[in-house]
Amino acid sequence: MILHHLTRDDIKSLNQRYKAQLINSLSGFKSVNLIGTQDTADKSNLAIISSVVHLGASPALVGFVMRPDNGERHTLDNIINSKYYTINQVSIDIYQKAHQCSARYPRQESEFLHSGLSAHYISGVSAPFVKESRLKYAVQLKEIVPIALNNTQFIIGEIIHIMCDEKVIQRDGYIDIEALNTVTVSGLDSYHASTRLSRLSYAKPNILVEKLSVSGSTIETLEGEE
Repeated sequence: MILHHLTRDDIKSLNQRYKAQLINSLSGFKSVNLIGTQDTADKSNLAIISSVVHLGASPALVGFVMRPDNGERHTLDNIINSKYYTINQVSIDIYQKAHQCSARYPRQESEFLHSGLSAHYISGVSAPFVKESRLKYAVQLKEIVPIALNNTQFIIGEIIHIMCDEKVIQRDGYIDIEALNTVTVSGLDSYHASTRLSRLSYAKPNILVEKLSVSGSTIETLEGEE
């Protein structure tokens, strides 16, 4: 194996677009979600995000990163003003339409219209869901943490509604997202379908790990050191 070695100075000297693709690829496979928001004039907005992360279950918190302020912060402005947004997982059926939401449309033009995706609303949540998404949840803004190093914002919210096909939620709470044909992304533009290797049992010292089925039942005990 031949390793390509880049120093900090090498990285700084790279072409900006090349560098963005390279550095974005380093973190490997990431989740793909559409963030649905609405402004005070009831104009909807849809942004594709690959930085959504779990922060905790009690309370149920998620976070994601907003890019540096370029003067056109439609999603962030809507979240600040309304305090609500939705997170909609992207499946194989809609990933091309979802990708179109990365285009920079004027504030008055909704990505729902340009992507061909459909807005769906529920009582008590001002932000739109993506009707075609098979796993989605509504979030209430709790905190915005500025990251001074690169002028980004870390958006933290509490999950207040979850909508998902009940057939894929297992008895132990595990959601079989592979059964929903959820996609993942690497870099800025490479989309992938997943193949599960196995669920594994909770790891404890001196106890062999077991392979589990999707439902959480034991399939086999793996060989290894105790």
